[in-house]
Amino acid sequence: MTDAAAQGAHRARYRRIVSFAGREFLKIWWFELVLPRFGMSRICERTRGQRMQTFARRFHALAVELGGLMIKVGQFMSSRLDVLPPEITKELEGLQDEVPAVPTAAIRALAEAELGIPLERAYAWFDDTPVAAASLGQVHRARLSELDAADTGLDQVVVKVQRPGIDGIVAVDLAALRRVARWLTRVRIVADRVDAPALVEEFAATSLEEIDYLHEAASAERFRENFADDPRVAAPEIVWERSTRRVLTLSDVTAIKINDTDALRAAGIDPSEVAAVFAEVMFDQVFTHSFVHADPHPGNIFVTPVASVPGGFQLTFIDFGMMAEVPDSLRDGLRTLLIAVAGRDSRGLVAAAQEIGVLLPSADTNELERALTALFARFGGMGFAELSKVDPREFRDFAEEFGDMVRSLPLQLPENMLLLIRAVSLTSGMCSGLDPAFNVWDAAEPYAGRLLRDESGNIVQAFATQAMDTMSTTWQLPGRIDRIITRIDDGNVSFDTSRLERRLDRLEGIARRIASGVLFAAMLVGGALLVPSLPPLGITLICVSALPLLHSVFAGVGRRGPR
Repeated sequence: MTDAAAQGAHRARYRRIVSFAGREFLKIWWFELVLPRFGMSRICERTRGQRMQTFARRFHALAVELGGLMIKVGQFMSSRLDVLPPEITKELEGLQDEVPAVPTAAIRALAEAELGIPLERAYAWFDDTPVAAASLGQVHRARLSELDAADTGLDQVVVKVQRPGIDGIVAVDLAALRRVARWLTRVRIVADRVDAPALVEEFAATSLEEIDYLHEAASAERFRENFADDPRVAAPEIVWERSTRRVLTLSDVTAIKINDTDALRAAGIDPSEVAAVFAEVMFDQVFTHSFVHADPHPGNIFVTPVASVPGGFQLTFIDFGMMAEVPDSLRDGLRTLLIAVAGRDSRGLVAAAQEIGVLLPSADTNELERALTALFARFGGMGFAELSKVDPREFRDFAEEFGDMVRSLPLQLPENMLLLIRAVSLTSGMCSGLDPAFNVWDAAEPYAGRLLRDESGNIVQAFATQAMDTMSTTWQLPGRIDRIITRIDDGNVSFDTSRLERRLDRLEGIARRIASGVLFAAMLVGGALLVPSLPPLGITLICVSALPLLHSVFAGVGRRGPR
């Protein structure tokens, strides 16, 4: 494609995205602002759910057709439970990279241009049939040359190659999204609840990192180092000599997909044990390493049997393009949150939400605490198998009431929280699929207990430090009091009252000016009342009233000293 053709395609793509958003904004404006002014609020409320579903379906179709970042936007929207209604999030939650593969010739040309040598020299064998195709790139199997295999100790590898022209597509998509975000700042109902430009910039940063394969390679190395001493976890090795920003070569670690329960059982591996270990590993990533794989879907995690241990296995993570850093402040808030959840403490849970920054301090938390208390009382401690036996009508009614109340609160996800929520959501779904009786409370309880012990140790240490400070102050107090008394007896203690005196002088002057103002008003009104019956006296009072007026206005003008 020539540069002119590419620019034309980019302009058309930009117009397509912006025009779609413009049409949807017009519909929202018409149904949410115009029609209610003409007494049609009930009609708008009755059709809102269907309109939201229609919008989600239209966006789903647009995302599949355009690919690029639109797929990622749909996945991003599906996790924004704090902002978007369930009609939208549910429709988009299954959105995957439903795009066709790039022709092999284009992939080969890009890979050779990046590596600087023909693929026949870079690899002993390169499979033209892709293992997987996504909106940003696709994966092919390959085999290293004898020389590279001897240097790296690897033989079979997989090669990730970006889709040709993806940089330009990402730039166009981000430009369109930034324009849409500026529109959203003018919609009060949206602007009051979410900072749309900030969300777009967070999404942009994540997306730009995801198309930088050198960044992904560095993340994979860091992940491997974090779990170097943990036999439960593995990650592929990077072949740096055959990796660039657009081409990534790494060891082929393909094994049993984590959600293939039949293959797991055939290998003698208990799926419920896999669920338990997977949950523990994800908790470790959050609370121990502060570096979390934010896209743990079934295609990104393999279960590798360990032959030396009957029923033993190892979890192998791949695709490190989407990782979440957990800063200390966020980790501390999550620690408080986990302890509160394990203890079924609704007030502690609200406090943790405020500490993390999810719930703004201005929020009225009484209703939220009541709803959480009811939630813990009714469903707390239940596993997914037990929850499945609950009357669906009861669960639906509670969810609707609770969801409406939560969406009415001033919520805002802080930086990196979105990726964590995505990771937690995928982890929960995966574990429940592996083990219908999986109980997230049981998985969290050991961590909550350990964190609570750590927290107790911190509290004891803080209390001991404070006690030592108090003891030191108490020990020094008699001597300090004795020195002060001695200085008073010797006449060496003086008090500077000059500022206080100046303040009193100013207050006294203000009081006099107020009195003059009152006197002026009284003389003016009295004179006006006396003019009809006693003209000389009335006119005299009116004229004399100018004196207190002048005092009220100009008194103290030339006497303002330092304050």
